[in-house]
Formats: sequence, structure tokens, C-alpha cells
Amino acid sequence: MAAIPIRESALLSGVGHVPLVEIHAVREQAPGCRVFATLEAVNPGGSIKDRPVVRMLMKALQTGRLDAGRRLLDSSSGNAGISYALYGAALGVPVTLVVPGNASRERLDRIRASGAELILTDPLEGYDFAVAEARRLARDHPERYWYCDQYSNPENWRAHYDTTGPELLRGVMASTGRPPDAFVAGIGTGGTLTGVARRLKEAHPATVVIAAIPDEFPGIEGLKPLGHPGDMVPAILDESLIDRRLPVCMEDAIPMCRKLAKTGLFVGPSAGALVHVACRVALEDRLRCIATLLPDTGERYVSTGLWAGTDVQQETGRTGSH
Repeated sequence: MAAIPIRESALLSGVGHVPLVEIHAVREQAPGCRVFATLEAVNPGGSIKDRPVVRMLMKALQTGRLDAGRRLLDSSSGNAGISYALYGAALGVPVTLVVPGNASRERLDRIRASGAELILTDPLEGYDFAVAEARRLARDHPERYWYCDQYSNPENWRAHYDTTGPELLRGVMASTGRPPDAFVAGIGTGGTLTGVARRLKEAHPATVVIAAIPDEFPGIEGLKPLGHPGDMVPAILDESLIDRRLPVCMEDAIPMCRKLAKTGLFVGPSAGALVHVACRVALEDRLRCIATLLPDTGERYVSTGLWAGTDVQQETGRTGSH
């Protein structure tokens, strides 16, 4: 593989090493518990997906999988697609992405801006249909595509085992002097939960791993509603690491997103969902310390109405007082 130009190398070096923030909103409900989360929106691509995508892409380049002009192909609900498009553009790798048509406009625009080819699938068919379509393209056109397959690629979970997990553990230990009692994560590809949970349980086997499971419809972008007949279970997901599964829905996630925004954390609905579950665990189990993640930025959901109507009455009141 040719040497990576300095500017691209600098971009890659910006992945990870994100701030660890304490979620003070949780302490209002559970004063005895502290909740910490990695702020993944500060990655160059704006989400936690930068971590596995860079790892998978670099491995593919090193092993010649993208030689002869083959295109990187994968399915994505949006965030991984942005990362693929961004780093593909930086490294000169052509990218094709199969994305459900209901991905937010901000995500689709960001992917297009980096020059990736987009294939949109019927949102009513669900995300698993986009995965199936990517697999069909890879099977029918092996000379054109290298299928990255983030659901089965072991470099996905290894990226989190080597980076996200240690960063979370070091940060929590530095703040509290002890490892977290519990770790709350969602399941998309299964890479984050598998990699981070393995690392945390190696350091502290008593750490309880809790999976936040969304409803099937409307669901929560980036999280899979596992547990229904026919749901595709990611190949890299190690279900033996999961101690509990707790339900969550958009009605839980949205108020939490808006609450977090008022503390300076402008994050997307998956983050709201994870913090909501962390709150529930803090209240029910009376734990002292919980670790979780804030996977992406709220900027990607403006067009979805996530922030619509926020504080309209307060703004009106302030205007009328002048």
C-alpha cells in the first residue's frame, strides 16, 4: 500500500481520543449515581462510526481488497455511510452505499457531499432490506465491489476493543477511582457493544452490560429492534456479553435529547435513548457509576422534527418582555 499523504494521516489521527463527559441530568433523578459518556460527535465524521470505518478501511487497503479500482460497498443507516464517504474521499477510495430512504436529509446530503454513490431502498422494507440489497450487489458484481460488511467484519468490534473501551475505562477510573458498575449500549452492527463490553469485563468482570432495545416501528435510527421473528442478528454481536435488555422508544429518547441540549450536549436520538436507559438503571439498581456513549450530533436530525417547537413559549415570552 502506498504511503498515506500527511494531510490524510492527520485526518485519521483525529479519530478517537474524544472527551468523556458526565451526564449531570441523571443525578437529578438518581443523586447517588454518576453517569459518564464518550462525546463521539467530535470525531472528524461526527459520530462513533469513524472508529470502526477507519479500521476496516485501512485493513482493506493493506490487504489489497480495494485494488484494481474496486468500490467499497456497504449498507448503512447513515452515520457509517458518512464515515465511509468521508474517509473514502480522503484516501481516494470510491464508495457505494445502500441506505434506507428514511435516513435524515442531513445524513444523505453529507454522504453526497463527499462524492459517494447512494442507493436508496424503500424505508417500509426496514433496514435489514438495505443489508440484503448490499449483499445482492456484492454477490452479483464481485469484480466491481468489495463488500466491507460492517455486520460481519471483525475489525469493527476490534476498533472498539482497542480504542472506545480503553478510553471509557481510563476516563471513568480517573474521575471516580473505580471501573463502571454498568455499561449501557445500543445494538446497530453489534461492534460497539461487543468491543467495549469485552474490554470492560476483562478489567472488571462484575460490570453489568445492558442493551437498549428500541421498538420495531418507528424505531430509533442506528439501533436495531432485536427480539422479533426474522430480525437479522449481526454476526459480530456477542450476545453472551449482554446481561440485560431494556426497551426504549422515541417517546423516551426525544425528551432526553432536549434535556441534554440544555446542558450543552446537542446529541442525536440514539444518545437520548441510551441516557434514558442509564437513568432507569440508576434508579432501579441503585448503582454508583454507569458508562455509556453519545454516538452522534443532534445536527443530523434537524429535518426530522426532533428539535421542532423547543422552547417556543420561552422565546415568545422573552420577545414580549422587550
